[in-house]
Amino acid sequence: MIPLSQQHAKARFLTVAEVAALLRVSNMTVYRLINAGELAAVRVGKSYRLREDDVDKYLADRYTEAG
Repeated sequence: MIPLSQQHAKARFLTVAEVAALLRVSNMTVYRLINAGELAAVRVGKSYRLREDDVDKYLADRYTEAG
């Protein structure tokens, strides 16, 4: 198993704007998801950063098979 410190060292962090573009929603929607606890985020100064893995997990958890 990889130690937690090494897992975070290789993690890619995204800005709120990058996540909003990826999800095709507004920045405010991403902030709402963060405040609701649906998306994990780290506060860096006055802005948030989200791990790319957490965004991928969020999408995978909400994936539904169509038709």
